[in-house]
Amino acid sequence: MPPERPSATILHLDLDAFFAAVEQRDKPSLRGRPVVVGGIGPRGVVATASYEARAFGVRSAMRSVEARSLCPHAAFLSGRFFAYREASRLVMDRLRATSPLVEPLSLDEAYVDLAAAPDFDAERLPALVDQLRADIADITGGLTASVGVATSKFMAKIASEINKPNGVFIVTPGTEADLIGPMQVTVIPGVGPATAERLRRLGVATVEDLRAIDEDDLIRTVGQAHGTSLWRLARAIDHRPVVAERETKSLSVEDTFEHDVTDRAELRAIVERMAHRVTTRLQRHGWSARTITVKARRHDFETLSRSSTLAAPTDSPRTITDAAERLLAGIDVAGGLRLIGVGVSGLTDWVQPDLFDDGDAPEQPAVEPAEDEARRPRPRTWSPGFDVNHRVHGDGWVWGSGLGRVTVRFETRDTPPGPVLTFAADDPDLTART
Repeated sequence: MPPERPSATILHLDLDAFFAAVEQRDKPSLRGRPVVVGGIGPRGVVATASYEARAFGVRSAMRSVEARSLCPHAAFLSGRFFAYREASRLVMDRLRATSPLVEPLSLDEAYVDLAAAPDFDAERLPALVDQLRADIADITGGLTASVGVATSKFMAKIASEINKPNGVFIVTPGTEADLIGPMQVTVIPGVGPATAERLRRLGVATVEDLRAIDEDDLIRTVGQAHGTSLWRLARAIDHRPVVAERETKSLSVEDTFEHDVTDRAELRAIVERMAHRVTTRLQRHGWSARTITVKARRHDFETLSRSSTLAAPTDSPRTITDAAERLLAGIDVAGGLRLIGVGVSGLTDWVQPDLFDDGDAPEQPAVEPAEDEARRPRPRTWSPGFDVNHRVHGDGWVWGSGLGRVTVRFETRDTPPGPVLTFAADDPDLTART
């Protein structure tokens, strides 16, 4: 089957164990040690595990409780989104210097259309990729990236996994179908446990097995849109372009009330319904979103807007609803609201589970606060991995906390491991550092 393009010009870059790698970069005592980042409460989920932790079986989306049983000696840290966002910004800026067509999928992942670069030379592709990865390591302080290059987005993403971590794979045009044939069918986007089980009943285990199934049979098994997509991707057919900005940049719903509403419980119920309506529209289009916004118009017609940005795109009703309700909680409704709305933006066709949500541990936020909210005083809760400063001992990070105490390891990216000291949680000399 002919390739999507005459040459491999779509690049997929994936930063290796990104959250954990940033933590190891900034915390010298954790370098070479197992590190697990994510929700750390009883219902927390692993967002990223370092390769040292993966050797013990720890994986993304695993319950943190299970991860602790597999690797009890790992450092379990909550997320520092500001650090991840800054590292991501450096990487995305470097990618945009390569080509004007860059499609970020998350903080640590993006597609690049190399053909859009005015000076792109296919003969120099290996050298270009090597220089890109070297530059990323340099500007981020040592973070590594795995890269795949192919004639389509689907194949480029698969290619980036082949020599991971810190590797490169360039798919020769015309070899796409042969490359993916022996792979498990779950390599195809959208083939999760439920779809894989349905396909197993048809005798399908590999991509090559899937090709033997008639398209009509696939449609009957998994539905029209999904069946058609599986049939095409099994043959490495993917015409999706790299899109720097989506034509549809946001989705929203809002409602103006006949009478001003002052009851917070009623407003919360309205916001919940709106969040579910927005999520339904997202899922219908196969999109996910990174930014959730709540719009409110007061009784005096003053209009407010509050936004929060997720660590990764989602189409989860619970995640979007929880974020919207937290934003509503920060709005004064005493005088009544005449309008409320919920919107999402930062749309992509890539989805990652909400891995930082601890469920019953509200001090571990699933969303990163908007900039105007980030300037508010932080509560005196100390999460593992949190950056702190002590007036006497200097900069460090939270090793652990509980029972009114907080233990700090004093070190930074640029200073060697120092002492580990314990303080009262309300010690006035101990402050958050951002």
